[in-house]
Amino acid sequence: MIKWLVLTFILGIFMGSLSAFFLNSLTIVTNVRLAFPWLFFFLPISGGVFAYLYVTYGKNAARGNNLVIDQGNGGEEDIPLRLIPLTLFGTITTHLFGGSVGREGTAVQMGGALAENLARLIRLNKLERELLVISGISAGFSAVFGTPLAGTLFGLEVLAIGKVRTEALFPSFFAAFFANLVTEHIGVKHNHYQIGHIPSWDFALFFKLFIAGIAFGSIGWVFSRSIVFLKAWYTKKISNPVRRNFIGGVVVIVAAISLHTQRYLGLSLPLLEDAFNGNAHFYDFIGKLGFTVLSLGAGYQGGEVTPLFEIGATLGATLAPLLHVSIPFLAGLGFIGVFSGATNTPIACFIMGIELFGGQAASYFFMICLVSFMCSGNSGIYSAQKIEVKKGILFLPSMEKKEWHKKK
Repeated sequence: MIKWLVLTFILGIFMGSLSAFFLNSLTIVTNVRLAFPWLFFFLPISGGVFAYLYVTYGKNAARGNNLVIDQGNGGEEDIPLRLIPLTLFGTITTHLFGGSVGREGTAVQMGGALAENLARLIRLNKLERELLVISGISAGFSAVFGTPLAGTLFGLEVLAIGKVRTEALFPSFFAAFFANLVTEHIGVKHNHYQIGHIPSWDFALFFKLFIAGIAFGSIGWVFSRSIVFLKAWYTKKISNPVRRNFIGGVVVIVAAISLHTQRYLGLSLPLLEDAFNGNAHFYDFIGKLGFTVLSLGAGYQGGEVTPLFEIGATLGATLAPLLHVSIPFLAGLGFIGVFSGATNTPIACFIMGIELFGGQAASYFFMICLVSFMCSGNSGIYSAQKIEVKKGILFLPSMEKKEWHKKK
């Protein structure tokens, strides 16, 4: 126990410090881009430069989150330390020039790389190395969003559908706890939003939220499949990664100019404020989804989760008047619901809802996360995520049971 407390404390200090630098840098470059909107014309050049760096120096670092998840599942590759500067500065420059990407992917990759190299340095065995990598995932997630409990469970849950690595619970929690503590001690402030009045349960509300949960899961599926499709299409049509990123950046610029808006570029955090305040446009979730797919599909560095929050919250705000439900309430449910569907991590998303919005709506959070999870298919945004038990075994037993028994 003492050994893992020391290891996770060391990991938490480094991860918390890196995350603080990362988050403060994002705030700075976002303010610079908003002050100088013409910077987004340099997005193709930025993408091409970092694609070149990944090809020339990155090697397997180009696999990003999937490399880290593979190592958490016992993969044989090493996570190179050079992954940290590549993903860190690649994401910062993507935000500076307006790419629509998130934050968690960078934090997860940095946490995994730190953990892997620490494990090699002190010669941990294979199982211990896996546990420390999982702890690195938890630490990165926790520090970026200020949610140590959700971060803990995200690291355990994201590796596989139908299996949770409970043996990593102790180190994952303390890595997440220490990383968040360090980030907050440095002075990073995380945004929080109010979901307003929480309604009482009745059959009509249950039916409305079930419909909303299906919508959230469906959009999560559309998001993940769209990125996979566009990445495959770009790779097939443009084999050179440098040229692919450059052209992908041009496409983002053309889309922004054609629509006369930069509303969906960068982190787009005002979308969340508008969603919870009832000021979102009914098409905001489509706009953010489209620009994020164009950016990540072309190979730009960054995460998916913050865009998923915004897509979910704005979708919830759009559905609320149609379902006659409070706008901030359904925006909060959408915030975690689309995330749950796209990542296949319903328990972590449920806990995140409690950490961000309070425990009074816990039963609503759990229902939305489960319904969305069940409606989003077996493939999420992380291709390395294993499928231990397909979701369909609960509803399509005639199709799934044979495969399950064979596996057993």
